[in-house]
Amino acid sequence: MSEPPEKDVDPDEGAANDFITPAMRLYELESQHRTLDSKISEMHTFPYQNQILLQRLKKEKLRLKDAIVCLKNEMIPDLNA
Repeated sequence: MSEPPEKDVDPDEGAANDFITPAMRLYELESQHRTLDSKISEMHTFPYQNQILLQRLKKEKLRLKDAIVCLKNEMIPDLNA
C-alpha cells in the first residue's frame, strides 16, 4: 500500500478545530459582555435611541452573563466528589 503524501504543515499554525479551554472561553464571553455594556451605555447618552435594538442588546448581555456564570461554576472543582 502506498503512503499518503506528506503535507507541509506549520506547527505554529493553529487549526480551525483547536480545543478551546474553559478559561479561553470565559475570557471571550467576558470580552463580549464588556463590549455590549459599552454599546448599551453609549446608546443611553442619545435622547432618541432605538428602543428595540437597546432591548435586544440587553437580552444578549443577560444571556452572556448567564453563560459566564455557568462556565465559572463548571470551572470550580466539586468538593463533594
